[in-house]
Amino acid sequence: MTSNAATAPAAPKVKRDRTHYLYIAVIIAVVLGIAVGLLAPDFATELKPLGEGFVNLIKMMISPIIFCTIVLGIGSVRKAAKVGAVGGIALVYFFVMSLVALAIGLIVGNILDPGTGLAVTDAVKDTGQAQVDAEAKGTTEFLLGIIPTTMVSAFTEGEVLQTLLIALLAGFALQAMGNAGQPVLRGIEHIQRLVFRVLAMIMWAAPIGAFGAIAAVTGSAGLEALKSLAVLMLGFYVTCVLFLILVLGTLLRVIAGVSVFSLFKYLGREFLLILSTSSSESALPRLIAKMEHLGVSKPVVGITVPTGYSFNLDGTMIYMTMASLFISDAMGTPMSIGEQIPLLLFLLVASKGAAGVSGAGLATLAGGLQSHKPALVDGIGLIVGIDRFMSEARALTNFGGNAVATVLIGTWTKEIDKDRVNEVLAGRAPFDEKTLLDDHHGADDTDAESGELPEAGGEKELAKT
Repeated sequence: MTSNAATAPAAPKVKRDRTHYLYIAVIIAVVLGIAVGLLAPDFATELKPLGEGFVNLIKMMISPIIFCTIVLGIGSVRKAAKVGAVGGIALVYFFVMSLVALAIGLIVGNILDPGTGLAVTDAVKDTGQAQVDAEAKGTTEFLLGIIPTTMVSAFTEGEVLQTLLIALLAGFALQAMGNAGQPVLRGIEHIQRLVFRVLAMIMWAAPIGAFGAIAAVTGSAGLEALKSLAVLMLGFYVTCVLFLILVLGTLLRVIAGVSVFSLFKYLGREFLLILSTSSSESALPRLIAKMEHLGVSKPVVGITVPTGYSFNLDGTMIYMTMASLFISDAMGTPMSIGEQIPLLLFLLVASKGAAGVSGAGLATLAGGLQSHKPALVDGIGLIVGIDRFMSEARALTNFGGNAVATVLIGTWTKEIDKDRVNEVLAGRAPFDEKTLLDDHHGADDTDAESGELPEAGGEKELAKT
């Protein structure tokens, strides 16, 4: 009895210490990457594959995690109408917040007026025209692209919305099967444990990926690009911060009674991961796990988070607004309000077609301007140099917006455990960094016959032995 009491508290302490060291290593890697990028830019740009390799490892896990989460969530819900209600509320909210983000970017862009006085050379024009070749899809193409070629290709092609569609169909099918579908659900639950454990292993490569990504970005941009476009960069970063704190923070406090600072502190490691890789997708699997741990139900998390990554792009909306105004001013053809609004509404729709494309913000902007106002495409070359730095602010804002959206939609649909939220944000129910799953919290959502808790406990006792 004494030995058991002594070993029980020791295990979580070891896990916390190990992950603590991991994220300290990420911070050190980011600092070293910036230093290498400034001191040896040519060498730093050659390190780009390190960052790309780590992000690709994370993306490899996104489809199976989304599939398992949604199937388990829908399979445990008795009424299919609840899932439809979650999806409908989510899409309406995403559309409204996209319009709000566009409006804020429009106001700040007109106040700052940062593009006036810049020269557009022939080299800049050529660079801008080259961006139009980015693989941005049209709206019709985007909608048809949600349907995968086969059920398996949804996983192999890495398309989030294709995986979402297959998972929804499988979840509703298992729901309709009733008790006959329980063995399949239990099997998927075991697969989910395996996938999250693999993800936890991959996370130990984060310092290497962070070092390569930051070094390449710093080395390719250089100080001159940062100095000449500092006003646009700083204005964009400040706008994103104000949007997250004032707009989303107010909504979160009024509707859910949750402090945005507490929520973002809880997601601090994910923000660090995004900052070091410039990719919000690198934190998508962890956001799913952490939102479930926070107390939001599986169906809400499974539908809101993946859909939000394609439709709730608040940071991208602000970026496209400010960049469009910046380019029009730099080209010497400032747009009136009557010209700005139709262009931005067009970009609002076009952004859905470029979701998931690498460099989606720049690709969407280039494709949108080419279709709606071709004369401005030449000016895109002015922001190519700093786009990578601005993509970090886009990714952080998109991620924060989706985290807030998950809590809000959980509150509106009454699919959130308020007591659990308070416990987690107060630090009394820490997130398990080793498994990324919370057995005790998830037990309510599973069939009593599954026997998951005794089995998981047995695994832990065996591991201790």
